[in-house]
Amino acid sequence: METKKIATRDGFGEAIVELGRENRDILVVDIDIGKSCKTGAFRKELPEQYLNVGIAEQNGAGVAAGLATCGKIPFVVTYAAFGSMRICEMIRQEIAYPKLNVKIACSHGGVTPANDGASHQAIEDMGILRTIPNMTVIMPADYYAAKALVKASAAYDGPVYLRFTRDAIPVIYDENATFEIGKAKQLRDGKDIAILANGDTVRLALEAADALAAKGIGARVLDVHTIKPLDVEAVTACIDEIGKVITVEDHNIMNGLGSAVAEVIAEAGKGRLKRIGIQDQFGQSAPYERLLAMNGITVENIVAQAEALCK
Repeated sequence: METKKIATRDGFGEAIVELGRENRDILVVDIDIGKSCKTGAFRKELPEQYLNVGIAEQNGAGVAAGLATCGKIPFVVTYAAFGSMRICEMIRQEIAYPKLNVKIACSHGGVTPANDGASHQAIEDMGILRTIPNMTVIMPADYYAAKALVKASAAYDGPVYLRFTRDAIPVIYDENATFEIGKAKQLRDGKDIAILANGDTVRLALEAADALAAKGIGARVLDVHTIKPLDVEAVTACIDEIGKVITVEDHNIMNGLGSAVAEVIAEAGKGRLKRIGIQDQFGQSAPYERLLAMNGITVENIVAQAEALCK
């Protein structure tokens, strides 16, 4: 039976409506791309909680900051490339510095924009945002994780960057799955290798773990949905108990999940690490799976790297 697939942006679109019904302080500040970012249902059902500022990302961040000072919980909604880079200064100065309760909710993370090309493929966004003090950075692994983590972000007091996929990806969890910001979720256990992934690469890590099991290699798989604050305790346990770690991400290997884990390993002074992700190169217009393969973000490469580390 084929695995059900749905984009994580759809989970956001459903969760934000549910939140808005429950709490009138939840607002959407739309950067005029509601169709792509799935805020259409929110606009129709809750028009008094919806603002469209037009194609003006920087203005949207400022409006959201002002609303937050009045006790509102605004979600600025745009594409990841724009929600991280075009409004980076506004996020830093107007949202993160005063630690305002603003959420930046972005679709089209990583290379899932595929045929839209390099201009729309955000490969550096989480790395940029994780360097800003007071920011929390999250990428859910599937539709149900997206719904749960959007709700957790709304309940969290402070700035949050949420990254979603445009393309449909396999469903991993069910509607009863629970998540805690800053706490990785262990999906498999094993004593030979640890595979830490987030977002749309978690399903690859799980497939790789199954393939490795068939070869007699036990893999611990963690969904590191929050890269800031990183679950240092879980990473340290992988270092202490296993000692060999692979990170997998749909993001530049520089300054993303792999770099965050490398920092922990370096400070611990032990452990071996292999980073799998975007190889510090821009994307291009091509099918999503091909773009992943061009960067070695495949089940086959995860298995090969695990076997090499386990020798």
